[in-house]
Amino acid sequence: MFVVKRIYDPANGEDGKRYLVDRLWPRGMRKQDAALDGWLKDLSPSTELRQWFGHDPARREEFRQRFARELDTPQAARLMDALREEAKGGRVTLLYSAKDTQFNNATCLKEFLENG
Repeated sequence: MFVVKRIYDPANGEDGKRYLVDRLWPRGMRKQDAALDGWLKDLSPSTELRQWFGHDPARREEFRQRFARELDTPQAARLMDALREEAKGGRVTLLYSAKDTQFNNATCLKEFLENG
């Protein structure tokens, strides 16, 4: 089971394994406070895609499509398969720093993991 959560929200016992899925380290977050099990930069959008998107709602569908193409690599496939296996044993929380809680790279990644 996958869930998404802002990294700025406190960690709790229900999070299970916690993975940051942003390319950049979140502003103002200390590494010791993040309670991470890993930082999966290779499952985050490229800098170019992130900057192009800019959280513009009109670009959501195109972002989703471009992000899916970026994740179409052997390395990303291995990481996603490993996350799917891990989720069979318990909750996996995908952490992000975006202010938009409804649509961001982590919500897209969750969808890809669950449907793919």
